[in-house]
Amino acid sequence: MAEDHAADLGRNAANHVALSPVSFLRRAADTWPGKVAVRHGDLAFTYAQFESRCRRLASALTRRGVGRGDTVAIIAPNVPAMLEAHYAVPGIGAVLNALNYRLDAKTIAFCLGHGGAKVLIADREFSPVVAKALALCARKPLVVDIDDPLGPGGEPLGEVAYEALLEEGDPGFVLPGPREEWDSLGLLYTSGTTGDPKGVVYHHRGAYLNALGNALAFGLTPRSVYLWTLPMFHCNGWTYTWAVTAVGGTHVCLRKVDPALIFPAIAHHRVTHLCGAPIVLNLLVHAPDEVKLRFDRPVEVATGGAAPPSAVIEAMERMGFRVTHLYGLTESYGPATLCAWQDGWDGLGLEARARLMARQGVRYPTLEDLQVADPQSHEPVPRDGTTMGEVMLRGNTIMKGYLANPKATQAAFREGWYHTGDLAVWHPDGYIEVKDRSKDVIISGGENISSLEVEECLYRHPSVMEAAVVARPDEKWGETPCAFVTLKPGAGQVTPAEIIAWCREHLAHFKVPRTVVFGELPKTSTGKIQKFVLRERAGKLP
Repeated sequence: MAEDHAADLGRNAANHVALSPVSFLRRAADTWPGKVAVRHGDLAFTYAQFESRCRRLASALTRRGVGRGDTVAIIAPNVPAMLEAHYAVPGIGAVLNALNYRLDAKTIAFCLGHGGAKVLIADREFSPVVAKALALCARKPLVVDIDDPLGPGGEPLGEVAYEALLEEGDPGFVLPGPREEWDSLGLLYTSGTTGDPKGVVYHHRGAYLNALGNALAFGLTPRSVYLWTLPMFHCNGWTYTWAVTAVGGTHVCLRKVDPALIFPAIAHHRVTHLCGAPIVLNLLVHAPDEVKLRFDRPVEVATGGAAPPSAVIEAMERMGFRVTHLYGLTESYGPATLCAWQDGWDGLGLEARARLMARQGVRYPTLEDLQVADPQSHEPVPRDGTTMGEVMLRGNTIMKGYLANPKATQAAFREGWYHTGDLAVWHPDGYIEVKDRSKDVIISGGENISSLEVEECLYRHPSVMEAAVVARPDEKWGETPCAFVTLKPGAGQVTPAEIIAWCREHLAHFKVPRTVVFGELPKTSTGKIQKFVLRERAGKLP
């Protein structure tokens, strides 16, 4: 029979090695040993030094009793120690739990307990909240203090300082890596709006592939200089922690997302690439004029996490940034789709281009499959740009599941697809466009209203800096759109009536907000607008 031609062949050490993003480091150090791998202020580590530091950390953790399957948590901004942990921890078969440093003590304590952290590496800036979290832990991990020279400092909580821990390690230590590529590499907690956060588990294969997908989708090369405006705790930095190393690029660390730091860093280090949620782009667009700088070349920006309003994309392009729109979730290792550029778009005006670029696009090179389908029947919706369905993903770059939560895992993986909970339309050209989270669609008088469509309109108002639209209960219509708006600094007097009139000019009348509330918008620890808080406020409005 035909299949018998390979009956005597099998896997062996020569023809099969488990895929792991940790392997990118050794190749980069072999290929570019003297090239700067990591910058942090005046500090600069070559790839040879970077690899040595990662080996030392791995060795020291092993000597301290960390083994395969053990969890090592870290709470830190985008500093070298955070980047090094992304290689040292999975390099010994342990699980890296990068925690959001904006979380409250109770949530941090939950994550440490639920994930079974054996070690906690913590930047001293966050000592106050970490100390409170540790006090709530039934089993306390070994604590290691990061004393970053560029940080504000804080009370030491640990048994050992990070640099002293590295001194305990062997720079020639061989990273054993995973036994198999399905081994757990990372644990990341989603910022749940209700109840405890869910622990998303990554495997080595998915991280390896998604990192390469990033390099392909974002055009990374050995000449790339990547500025860390995206938190490394967020989906392991969307796996750019490994992607930049895979191509031999340079990581530029940044403790704080601040336009006064970002613009000079881009100019000084000749940054070529950076990533951030739309809120980061908005921050750069609305930075004071004295802070903004013009560059002699385009700077590539990848954005995702929420649909960026096309007005923000337009503004970024005018400032010399070239925007790539990505879409994904923690459960998909970060980016899963991109708005791939088409040659035919070159001749379009900026506004038309920005509207096309605001779509979520097509699947990543490393994502196996995607569909927009009815969430019950799983039948794909027509590609008419109108019919809404749920975005579903499938492939090697989807999480293993939720830690110790089989019910949630089973619900997420119904019928062999990962259900994102995002509602989208499928355009005739094959590009998807997310219209809303399933829970954010406003149903008014039987009509479905996309909150994102109304927000897109609001962002085009010359005085609006940020906007969010939610449902407000209504006796006659069931619910109507309620807009919460933050005005630009110096916008002057703007009334709700003016905002409503603007929307009536640009939207079907049933989609126009009946209510407009001015003020600052509540956000999650990762910068996403908390619509559940706004829904509560809208429900209490007189």
